[in-house]
This record gives sequence, C-alpha cells and structure tokens, in this order.
Amino acid sequence: MKLITKEIKTKIKANMMRPEEDRKPIFKLFTPWGAATWLISELIGDEMYGLCDLGMGSPEVGYVSLSELKAIRGPFNLSVERDVYWSSDNTLNWWADQARRTGGIAA
Repeated sequence: MKLITKEIKTKIKANMMRPEEDRKPIFKLFTPWGAATWLISELIGDEMYGLCDLGMGSPEVGYVSLSELKAIRGPFNLSVERDVYWSSDNTLNWWADQARRTGGIAA
C-alpha cells in the first residue's frame, strides 16, 4: 500500500497554507500488529509532522521520518499502513488534547 498518494499531497499542501492552529490531520498511519498510530498534518520532503503515539501512554506532537516508517517491519513482515477510511474535521491540537487526556489516540 502506498502511504502517501497524490491526493494526500494536494490536501497537505492546502492544509499547510492554513494558520498552524487551524491545521487538521490529513491522514492516519498505524501498525496493524500493535498500538502505534500517527495522525499527520504536514509533509516537507521526508519529514512528516503530526500527533505520534507509539502505544506506550505518552502521545506527542512532533516530527517523524516517512522513510523510517516505511522501513518498519512487524510480525510476518507486516508494515505500517494507512487507514484509507479515516478522516477528521478536528484540528491536530484537538486530537493532541484528547490523546493527552486519555493516554493515547482514539481514532
């Protein structure tokens, strides 16, 4: 599965034109074998910015490398996947506040 499509790149470009506090996560990545989840709102080259949760109870907003996520392999050689059905009308800040309160991303 392709993690970032042309459509996603177009949406991210438009999202990055908004004021920082109004930016929304455009897509969700996750590990199908575990609890790691990323809600991504920005992309510059290989660097993505968003809400990152490795499933250990301490979600944080920050940067993550696309190439590093592509290189991750889990059991049975599973890889990080994109949730093709996920979308959000809430801002990244809203998601971060929710995740900090609950100890994880519930998306």
